[in-house]
Amino acid sequence: MRILLDECVPWPMHKLLVGHVCTTAQRCGWGGIKNGELLARAEQEYDLFITSDQNIRYQQNLSNRRLPIVELSTNDLRRIQAASSLIQAALVAIRPGEYRQLAIP
Repeated sequence: MRILLDECVPWPMHKLLVGHVCTTAQRCGWGGIKNGELLARAEQEYDLFITSDQNIRYQQNLSNRRLPIVELSTNDLRRIQAASSLIQAALVAIRPGEYRQLAIP
């Protein structure tokens, strides 16, 4: 799976996503792009978008998107690492166009 990590997601998280190809919005040259444009671009090249921006679901109309989105409740790397099994399970279960919120303890 090709995964795009939002600017607000710590890059070291990619180490948890074994078996997937990960990059960041910044590495694509998309740093600072507004969420609507970012999602439109990501939808053309990626299979999943991971963010910790908890406002994206309110700011964007996600109903017509094919790109699945996983929203993490935090961008704290230690908490994300501790919840790696929760994240892996979400990646297996998510479907095209689905928006899934993950409450990271």
